Amino acid sequence: MGDIVYVRGDATSPRGKGQKIIAHVCNDLGGWGKGFVLAVSRRWPEPESAYRRWHRERAGNDFGLGAVQFVRVSPYLCVANMIGQRGLRRGSKGVPVQYEAIGAALGAVAARAAEEGASVHMPRIGCGLAGGRWSRIEPLIARELVARGVPVTVYDHEG
Repeated sequence: MGDIVYVRGDATSPRGKGQKIIAHVCNDLGGWGKGFVLAVSRRWPEPESAYRRWHRERAGNDFGLGAVQFVRVSPYLCVANMIGQRGLRRGSKGVPVQYEAIGAALGAVAARAAEEGASVHMPRIGCGLAGGRWSRIEPLIARELVARGVPVTVYDHEG
């Protein structure tokens, strides 16, 4: 079993060879416009348009906390839109991050990664606008991905 590899760099430009999945956290309101998603949209239009369509058609699909949408952006690269954030704002009900939902979504990402022989790449998910703590997210990654033999690289953005 490996460990989580931490590197400085851009998670939208994952390192290494072979199939890769970029995993990131989205909210459950259909909002896409702040945080890491902006970097995703600068590179590829498909993840945003797929997420917005998934939300718009949510009455007839699995959109909701813990769900994952996989969007292929190149022959060797897929973006995983993981619903792991309830709402957008911090307030009286606490922070938007939903650790259980992120854990469930990471489980689905692990299954897909195993199927494709892919590595998983991500920023420090759930710790930006979602308000989560890495000390709670990192064990989820270790349990759901690393323990299943999925190589994981976490990117700390330079600048």
